[in-house]
Amino acid sequence: MILAIDIGNTNIVVGCVDEKKTYFIERLSTDRSKTELEYAIMIKNVLDIYRISPEQLEGGIVSSVVPQITMVAKMAAEKIVKKEILVVGAGIKTGLNILIDNPAQLGSDLVADAVAGINEYPVPLIIFDMGTATTVSAVDRNKNSLGGMILPGIRTSLDALTARAAQLQGIDLEPPRKLIGKNTIDCMKSGVIYGNAACVDGVIARMKEELGEDATVVATGGLAKCIIPYCREKIILDDDLLLKGLLVIYRKNR
Repeated sequence: MILAIDIGNTNIVVGCVDEKKTYFIERLSTDRSKTELEYAIMIKNVLDIYRISPEQLEGGIVSSVVPQITMVAKMAAEKIVKKEILVVGAGIKTGLNILIDNPAQLGSDLVADAVAGINEYPVPLIIFDMGTATTVSAVDRNKNSLGGMILPGIRTSLDALTARAAQLQGIDLEPPRKLIGKNTIDCMKSGVIYGNAACVDGVIARMKEELGEDATVVATGGLAKCIIPYCREKIILDDDLLLKGLLVIYRKNR
């Protein structure tokens, strides 16, 4: 079993995983002001909740899109695990052939998603990761990472809408009673849920067209479960995808 940590702009995903199963996934708030010790305490508390002792962990791995926190989280995890923690980045073997203009620009979270997707599902692949931003990655039939697109995240878009429209108030991400809303709240819920679901469906159709063939579609990320059930395309919802990818990368480097 390893400790896997993915640092995003809004949340830090912490989990323990091995080849048999994912033991837990939890999300902590990303806070650039916290110290190494504060993150170590947070990680230790999560492990304690699930009754996992550091001695059960053979090691750990970190992926991050927040450079200010990467080494802080690595050292915090090392305080707990008492072993070296890998960081996805330069010098790490992933087995992924990245066919974009500058492969170094591909976020480590998207690398882990693609590695897990190739390991778990038939190619070609279209992978949605729905967090602060919604990212879409394409993998061809030869298991090459082709690139993709980046959209404003669901919550990011909603927060921007409510901040700039005086008569619109904050809402939760619950589905509306009907597609055609009869009041402001339901209209906003419909726009967020069904609007994003239609966006996902449309992107899938266009990506399949550009790939020139059908593709397996996988969705992950903290907000995927709010949107994917309302899509019309066939989409596999895999909340563990990123952690599975980090496990594969860990094994390749051990």
